[in-house]
Amino acid sequence: MDKELRQSPPLRSYLVQFSMSSPEPGRDQTMVPAQTNSEPSPPSPDHLPLMQAVRIYPKIVACAFGLALAFLLTGYDTVILGTITAVPYFKHEFGKLYNGSYIIPASWLSVWSAMGPVGSMVGAVNAGWLQDRIGRRWSLALSCFVCAVGIAIAFCADLPDGMDSRRGAFLVGRTVQGWGVGGAMAGAQTYLSETVPTCLRGSAMGLSPTFMLLGELIGAAVIYACEKKTSAASYLIPFGTQWITTVLPFVLVCCLPESPSYLLRRGRYDAAHRALAWLHTDKINVSELLDQMHLSLMHEESLSRELAYVDCFKGVNRRRTMIVAFSFVVPSFFGVPLLASASYFMQVVGMDSSLSIIVLILGIVLGLIANGVGIWLMSRFGRRSLMLSTLAVTTFIWLSMGIAGCWTGNIVIWYTAACMMAVVVVCGLGAWPASYAVSGETSSLRLRAKTQGIGVLCYMLSNVVFNLVLPYIYNTDAGDLKGKTGFVYAGLCLFTFVITWLIVPEMKDRTALEVDSMFEEAVPCAHFKKWRPEVLPNKDQVS
Repeated sequence: MDKELRQSPPLRSYLVQFSMSSPEPGRDQTMVPAQTNSEPSPPSPDHLPLMQAVRIYPKIVACAFGLALAFLLTGYDTVILGTITAVPYFKHEFGKLYNGSYIIPASWLSVWSAMGPVGSMVGAVNAGWLQDRIGRRWSLALSCFVCAVGIAIAFCADLPDGMDSRRGAFLVGRTVQGWGVGGAMAGAQTYLSETVPTCLRGSAMGLSPTFMLLGELIGAAVIYACEKKTSAASYLIPFGTQWITTVLPFVLVCCLPESPSYLLRRGRYDAAHRALAWLHTDKINVSELLDQMHLSLMHEESLSRELAYVDCFKGVNRRRTMIVAFSFVVPSFFGVPLLASASYFMQVVGMDSSLSIIVLILGIVLGLIANGVGIWLMSRFGRRSLMLSTLAVTTFIWLSMGIAGCWTGNIVIWYTAACMMAVVVVCGLGAWPASYAVSGETSSLRLRAKTQGIGVLCYMLSNVVFNLVLPYIYNTDAGDLKGKTGFVYAGLCLFTFVITWLIVPEMKDRTALEVDSMFEEAVPCAHFKKWRPEVLPNKDQVS
């Protein structure tokens, strides 16, 4: 691979030629990577303010919100399947009588919790392969269909007479549904990262955690409204409403055009032009955008014509894949798994159960607001700086919570809750949405589908690990750390801060061509922000 890279034409030369070429009369300048003179010029479309970009790209913005429904599906399904086991009538139908009340056996509860994320891991990897075979939109549509099938299996799980058959059917439903959710996440992430213009890329990718939280909030409200019912409707209604969140993204992708990048790779230039024209207004020069995308794909094809998962770990792509994988697990490292179980955790710390549910809902609402502000912040500041600053603050918040956990009392309980809310807000402003932006803009166009599949796999794997380990850390019958769990997350946040500093570059306002060139020339993270195609020294000088 390295030999092929040395023999291929340097992409930097293409960038310089592209930036120095004059546009034809009447054509808009849609891509100006580097200014070649000191004369004042209008802002490049790659560096537009957020609201101005929204006005110029209204169709893209609408598509970004529509595709974010796949992440609303993820958040909604996570809450429904994660909390349905606490619904009394569900425990009556799927549990056993123990000391006068119905409970779900620990063995089944554990396997139910694990198999959903495991199914998502398999679905994400499969989607990465499938997207390169049948296209981004049909792969996403198929994932939504698989998810609907999983919901149907879970919906009918109470029909068998045998208890083990019921539990087994629910397990199959959760696994199949997880498969669809993982595929939908990977498909939506790939389509967004390939079609959204540079100036909107970070904000569009930041919609992912926002819509996941919105899905969790809606799911929590549905469970709360149905849990008191004394019939099968208490869990069948939440199951049935999941079909709505599945149908919405399915209908959307049936209306969207195929990803122009995928069509170009298939040699369908005219179809790619029509797709770009559909996604943009008449104000945008579609031909220049297509030429830029075509140039990047042609250069990548000159390096390697293989499109297997192993290529994600070869040569230049190894570094890019590791950054994507790391960015997907950042939320787990700053505390999302613990925040997701805030209700139970606060009960362990000593809070009343009703108040703990309010803390959970408040955390989701604060997370929604913070992520909304974070989407705007990413249009103003770099991903790397937002991640580093918010991770540093979060480290101190978790540390203070751990110190407070060394004492007992109501003040400690409320301070613990305040710390968890503060983590949600701080990370929602930076590290949370920024990590999704990094994951969406790092990989090469040709390997983007497979790299996103690897990223979602790592995300689900981290969820499995943390969900299995965390109870043994803070639960009273195990580690009994309670509030001192803050020390654990302070260490994890510090570790995440260091790794972010070492490997995550600044790619704000960079086109796919520029990102490809910087990774090819092994530009260090600290040099990404100041890099220019016409002034970058030789590779030997920056290595």
